[in-house]
Amino acid sequence: MNHKILVVDDDSIMLDAISSILKPKGYLVTACANGEDALNKIKENSFELVLSDISMPGMSGLALLGEIKKLKPDLPVIMMTGSAELQYAIEAIRKGAFDFLIKPFAAEYLYYTIYKALEYHRLFRMENDYKASLENTVQQRTAELFLALKQLKGANRDMIQRLAMIAEYRDEHTGLHIKRISAYAEVMARAMDMPAEFVETISLTSMMHDIGKVGIPDYILLKEGSLTKDEFEIMTEHPNIGFNIFANSDHPILKMSSAIARHHHERFSGGGYPQGLKGDKIPIEARITNICDQYDALRSRRPYKPPFDHAKTVRIITQGDGRTDPTHFDPEVLKTFINIADKFQAVCDQCQ
Repeated sequence: MNHKILVVDDDSIMLDAISSILKPKGYLVTACANGEDALNKIKENSFELVLSDISMPGMSGLALLGEIKKLKPDLPVIMMTGSAELQYAIEAIRKGAFDFLIKPFAAEYLYYTIYKALEYHRLFRMENDYKASLENTVQQRTAELFLALKQLKGANRDMIQRLAMIAEYRDEHTGLHIKRISAYAEVMARAMDMPAEFVETISLTSMMHDIGKVGIPDYILLKEGSLTKDEFEIMTEHPNIGFNIFANSDHPILKMSSAIARHHHERFSGGGYPQGLKGDKIPIEARITNICDQYDALRSRRPYKPPFDHAKTVRIITQGDGRTDPTHFDPEVLKTFINIADKFQAVCDQCQ
């Protein structure tokens, strides 16, 4: 490889001597008589090394060194000086010069000093190239991982929605109920300033709230009219069935699915099922899903009731109607629901 070297010296004899020493060795030498011309050539060309005299009229070698380090800090500079100017050479090293040569110098010493500087430049470029390559590889792998995770999340949502529809399809063929519950739960969790991971997870897992209905006989699940006491007892087993489907898993999605499936019929004031839990003993994800499910049930047609409009539904949840009472809900969840009830209405209207 022919290395490009810039030599700067106001002494034309020294310029000719250095050029005559280096060119036979294959170096591509560019000569300059002053610092100003040298700086312009550095801006226009890609040199691998600069040899500069320290004492020059106009822009001194030290001034040129400072400008080079501003312009191309990785470009090695070897300063040349007479023995009487040794203090300037030391100052040059402090300012970033790679090395210095004391005139007159032997050709072999010049070759050796140049070799060291060029090797330093080569290794430095290799390191920078490696870092750039590594950074590009990391960015590429990160992008690939992001895409894979995005695809996995999409697959998870699709799988969960299809699994939830196993139970949903038996009494509502559209599957829109679980989509609405997912949307209600997401806007509720976001309004309660839950962590982003919680918001994302509950939007998935809330769809699984009634998965336990797969274990309820059709004559009860699809019955027109009110259930008998015995039939109601069987119906109240669907939270336990849902819990058992997801039990004993450490995966965050399945753990939350299990909690929601088991506890979404519990009441904050007590008296719910299947365990009769009260207050904070009910997981927050179940407390959120509970009010979402109640809102959608009131808005939907049931064998025992027509669909209610938004205003009446909000009134029943906030004031009660004999079956539903405000004390059934977590006060903070209920307060949030009141503040964002219009968003529930929007979800319901869009998902019919």
